[in-house]
Amino acid sequence: MKKLLTLAVVLGAFAMTSCKKDYTCTCTTTMTGMDDIVQEIPLNDYKKKDAEDGCDALQLSSATTCTL
Repeated sequence: MKKLLTLAVVLGAFAMTSCKKDYTCTCTTTMTGMDDIVQEIPLNDYKKKDAEDGCDALQLSSATTCTL
């Protein structure tokens, strides 16, 4: 019974931790008659969904495309 309880506690603790990683959001701005401007923005210690939302928020104009 002790082993089962210990296993349940360990698995519960593992399930409650979030997986945070370092991501890079690459934004490309295209302007007529000019070279593309490429910026890489580091997003450190983010959950994937939060990194995707942050990268999407960086698209400030229709000329800018950001990808994670």
